[in-house]
Amino acid sequence: MTTIAVVFHSGYGHTAKAAAAVVEGIKNVAGVNAELLAIDSEGNLPEQAWEKLQAADGIVFGSPTYMGGPSWQFKKFADASSKPWFGQAWKDKVFAGFTNSASMNGDKLGTLDYLFHLSQQHGGIWVGVGLLPSNTKAATRNDLNYIAGFSGLMTVSPSDASPEEAPLPGDLETARHFGERVAQTVVRWKK
Repeated sequence: MTTIAVVFHSGYGHTAKAAAAVVEGIKNVAGVNAELLAIDSEGNLPEQAWEKLQAADGIVFGSPTYMGGPSWQFKKFADASSKPWFGQAWKDKVFAGFTNSASMNGDKLGTLDYLFHLSQQHGGIWVGVGLLPSNTKAATRNDLNYIAGFSGLMTVSPSDASPEEAPLPGDLETARHFGERVAQTVVRWKK
């Protein structure tokens, strides 16, 4: 069985909803299982998370974008990952990343860039979204990849929207496609 760990922080529940959609996409690929590892409000991982990350064939990072970058809770995890980094424990794993913020842009690319560089510090292989943007006159807000993320998944949750209201259905469908692409890449990489 191929396993992908999705390690993420969610401040208000919106990023957790995106993470769940990514996991749905991962599980759409036969023979692939997903392990959801939520970073808590103090920046700590659940019990046995480090072992699960070590055993995983792929790792997906997720964080809300706050002030142009990932949350401090995610950064605490990233700094703690220096222990597996030192031993090159995650080298050649497949990595990907996603982020959510209240604004359409909201400097999400800064967060994705951070997640990408973290994966490269670990010697990983990065997977982007792999979807063309929905950028024609006929496009609607709930089309696939409306936000036009390429290097990673981007979702939007307006500042006054509850996790039940956002991210929007198109962003969640994009998240499922993204998860599926990551899983397919991990399967191919393992061959």
